[in-house]
Amino acid sequence: MIQLHFKQYGDEGKPLIILHGFLGSLDNWHTLSTLWSKNGIAVYAVDLRNHGRSPHTEHHSIDLMVNDLKDFMNEHHLSSATILGHSMGGKVAMQFALTFPEMVDKLIVADIAPKKYKPGHDDVFKAIFNVDLDSIKTRKEAEEAMISFLPDFGTRQFILKNMERNDEGKYSWKFNLETLFKEYDEVTKEVHSENTFSGETLFTRGGLSKYIQDKDIEMIKNIFPNSRIVTIENAGHWLHADKPEDFSKVVLDFLLT
Repeated sequence: MIQLHFKQYGDEGKPLIILHGFLGSLDNWHTLSTLWSKNGIAVYAVDLRNHGRSPHTEHHSIDLMVNDLKDFMNEHHLSSATILGHSMGGKVAMQFALTFPEMVDKLIVADIAPKKYKPGHDDVFKAIFNVDLDSIKTRKEAEEAMISFLPDFGTRQFILKNMERNDEGKYSWKFNLETLFKEYDEVTKEVHSENTFSGETLFTRGGLSKYIQDKDIEMIKNIFPNSRIVTIENAGHWLHADKPEDFSKVVLDFLLT
């Protein structure tokens, strides 16, 4: 059992556990966590293994993170909670609901389907590996090393949030680059179960994102029969960052009804 790093926002109301996406961290959810905690929700934002300030391990998979979540809930005496997961975190949330349905009050999945995905982080990994942590002295130098692989400013900034200085004054990554690169295929796998999850489920997708397509809806409905899908217009894959107010309203309406 590993001790997941987390931050709690508020201690009154029903618990909501937030699971970030691949190469993300709980810090990505600070603003929304703060907002939701002011609406009578006890929010637990979690760093998944090999991310943020949670332990680095040799292996990484959806199933391992599902078990980590179960241990986390038991450790904090949470018999059940609403689980919200984005992207990779959404895969973990879906698999958790299918494996431990009695521990899930409601399920919220942000911009990911239960299907297998083709690898989509090749350029991201190339950009990260092109950053020489031993020689760079500023974040600007790190960004310049990534530009040729990641021309999108937002994506570069997202990755740069994972940089920190170590005790020697050199930069290091918060995420476990070696394991995440080696075990990347585990993240893209299909959610697996012979069961369905009949609890209330909300899928949100970005109107500009291709992660949940219309052809995926039948699969979603088969596995999560009590689900509905809401599209956040003019939002991409990071819909909670692109349209935070719209995303927050949809989630709050679902949580408080």
